[in-house]
Amino acid sequence: MFYEFVDDAAAVDLEKISSSVITAGYITPGEAKKTAQILGIPQILNLCTDAGKSSFRAGIEVCDGCIFGTLKIVSITDNRTLSDRIAYYIRKNLFIVVAVSDESCCIRDKFLGSIKRFSGDTFSFEKLIYFFFEYVIDGDSKYLERTEFLISQLEEQVLSQDTGKGFNLKLLEIKKDMLIMRNYYEQLIDVGEALEDNENELLDENELNYFRIFTNKARRLKDNVDMLRDSTVHLRDAYESSLELNLNRTMKIFTTVNVIFLPLTVIAGWYGMNFDFMPELKWRWGYVFVTALSVITVAAIVLIFKKKKWI
Repeated sequence: MFYEFVDDAAAVDLEKISSSVITAGYITPGEAKKTAQILGIPQILNLCTDAGKSSFRAGIEVCDGCIFGTLKIVSITDNRTLSDRIAYYIRKNLFIVVAVSDESCCIRDKFLGSIKRFSGDTFSFEKLIYFFFEYVIDGDSKYLERTEFLISQLEEQVLSQDTGKGFNLKLLEIKKDMLIMRNYYEQLIDVGEALEDNENELLDENELNYFRIFTNKARRLKDNVDMLRDSTVHLRDAYESSLELNLNRTMKIFTTVNVIFLPLTVIAGWYGMNFDFMPELKWRWGYVFVTALSVITVAAIVLIFKKKKWI
C-alpha cells in the first residue's frame, strides 16, 4: 500500500506514483519485485535478502540519491518481545518500508500511525521518516519502566529471603531481554546518526533536527537499558551474597552444636575406658556426678556463647 501527501494523505496505486509528490509505502517481500521494476530500485530485492538473515545487527547505506538499509525491530506486545525485520529505502520524496517479517503486524500499525500524523502545510518528507521511526520506539519507555519495577520486586524478594527456585531464571530472562534491547537501540542510533549526517544531501538541512531528536531518544533508551543491566548484575551479586549468608548461618548452627557436645563426647569417652581402678566406677553417686558434670559443662558453654553474642 502506498500513500501520497498533497492536501491530505491518500492511497495511490504503484503505477501512479509521482517523483514530485511525497510518497510512503508499506509492502511485503512478495510485492518487492514488482515495486523494484516499476520504480527502478533494484536495491529492494537485495535488502529483502539481507533483512532475512539471522544476524541481529543491521546496517544502513548512504549512496548518491538514496539511503537504504535493514533493521531488526523489537516490538513489545503483552509483556513479550517479538522480533520483526524490515528493509527501508529512501530517495527524494519516496520512503518505502518492506515488511520482511511482520507476524504481529506491529510494523504495519506503526507505519499507518505515522501516516495519520499528516498535518497539511507543516508536513514534510523528513517529518514522515521521523514519525515512522518514532513510532518504532513508541511504548518502549513503558516497557523499561515495567522491567525496572520487576527488578525492584526481585530485590525485595532477596531482602526478605523469599526468592524461590525460579529466581535465577527470571534474572537470566531479564538479562537476555536487556541484551536484545541494547543491540536494538544501537541499531536505531546508527540509523538516526546517518540520517542526521545527511551525507548525500538527500534531506532538507532545515529538517535534520527531527533526526537529532530521534537519535537522542534512542540514546536515552539505550542508557536506561544499560542501567537495568547493571541493576541485574548487582541483584545477582546480592542474591549470591544472601545464599552465602544463609549457608554461613547454617554452618554456624552446626558449629555451635559441635562445640556444645564435644565436651560431652570427651566425658563419655573418659568414663567409657573401664579401667579396673577408676574410683568413680564403684562410687554410689558416680552416675549422678557425671550427669551433673555434663549439665554444668553444657550450661557453662551456652553462657559463654551468649556473653560473646555468638548465639
